[in-house]
Amino acid sequence: MSILVGRDTRLVVQGITGREGEFHARQMADYGTPVVAGVTPNKGGQSAVDGRVPVFDTVAAAAAGTGANTACIFVPPVGAPDAILEAVGAGIGTIFCITEGIPALDMLRVVEVVRAAGARLIGPNCPGATSPGRAKVGIIPGAIHREGRAGVVSRSGTLTYEAVQAMTDAGIGQSTCVGIGGDPIIGTTFLDVLKLFAADPETEAIVLIGEIGGSAEEEAAAWAAEHLRGVPMAAFIAGRTAPEGKRMGHAGAIISGGSGTAADKIKALEAAGIRVADSPTEIPAILRAAGYRD
Repeated sequence: MSILVGRDTRLVVQGITGREGEFHARQMADYGTPVVAGVTPNKGGQSAVDGRVPVFDTVAAAAAGTGANTACIFVPPVGAPDAILEAVGAGIGTIFCITEGIPALDMLRVVEVVRAAGARLIGPNCPGATSPGRAKVGIIPGAIHREGRAGVVSRSGTLTYEAVQAMTDAGIGQSTCVGIGGDPIIGTTFLDVLKLFAADPETEAIVLIGEIGGSAEEEAAAWAAEHLRGVPMAAFIAGRTAPEGKRMGHAGAIISGGSGTAADKIKALEAAGIRVADSPTEIPAILRAAGYRD
């Protein structure tokens, strides 16, 4: 098994005729992901990705015509919230929003609609997810992965890539790697992904990559302490030297009022029995020290 993406994924790419949309749609299709449709208003009837992917005017038409069940959004910030809502309205169950720069107030409304519909939103401002050897959705490079049984969840795209490469180089394969996004308002949290990994019989170890800002890592640590005892885990927290009140990279990576510090997150994770690495390259050794065997 895998979580979020896998062999049953049938992908529609919203914004497929744009530069980023078509480039990454090609990468996803070449990896083996069934990219069954693209959507760009007023371009229905055309094709993309060297003629391999039919283009529709709406997600509803794409879903009806191809059986798409997953969406990946490459739409500019001004239109991305409506693109998410369109996918929800078309009955798409899993939605990845790669777009960054969406106002937080817009996402407050969108996230509630997604939840009420029973759909799953990953992002915005996320790199997507990859289940090695099965499917990849988003912008995560496929070549860094190795099939295996360690799940990875991260707020940072580039740190995900570094950690995954270190794991692959050490011979530790991955079940699914998920980038949840670094914005203040996102559709899927660390806790949500930990619950999915816990229910996946093929995920036998977990890596959590967090950063300063918010309390999502602390909440995940508290749940892990109760429900994931005995599961080999490792973590990394970015932003240990970040000054208070200064945003560091992601919109959600900001310490405010003394909360959301790296020290708080590290303390919570270690109290849950999860060792925190000083560098992503230490993650393989920590997993093995925690009892994980390939």
